[in-house]
Amino acid sequence: MGFSNYAGGFSDVSGSLTLDPKNPAASKLSVKIPVASVTTTSAKLTDELKGDQWLDAGKYPTMTFVSTKVAPAGKDHAKVTGDLTLHGVTKPVILDVTLVGAGANPLNKKYTVGFEATGTLKRSEFGVKTYVPLIGDELHLTIAGAFERQD
Repeated sequence: MGFSNYAGGFSDVSGSLTLDPKNPAASKLSVKIPVASVTTTSAKLTDELKGDQWLDAGKYPTMTFVSTKVAPAGKDHAKVTGDLTLHGVTKPVILDVTLVGAGANPLNKKYTVGFEATGTLKRSEFGVKTYVPLIGDELHLTIAGAFERQD
């Protein structure tokens, strides 16, 4: 329900990826997302989301995702299951991941691996219940990320 769909994003995301191209199932992913970095196209909505009725960035400053299983699903695709901690609640989430590309980054020459991922979650399952069901409960995730090899 609601009147419109909104897109938002997070910045200053950090994390690590351990990747074995010969054994993708052994890969490990860990990501930290600063909740206060949330942005939308509406300054008012952005401020609301940071507040205590929504994401409560003051009380829960960090979201985390830690993979628990990587299941290859064809060439350049995988289903990544992991524990998402949001708003003080940890629940499993499944992401459909696609390898975008890998190679030397033309800007810094470091070996870089890029991915895109999609998934869904119900915000109410993480304790973010404001205005459910008047405002949609299901969030559609679209994620883009790149990891540089650390020497």
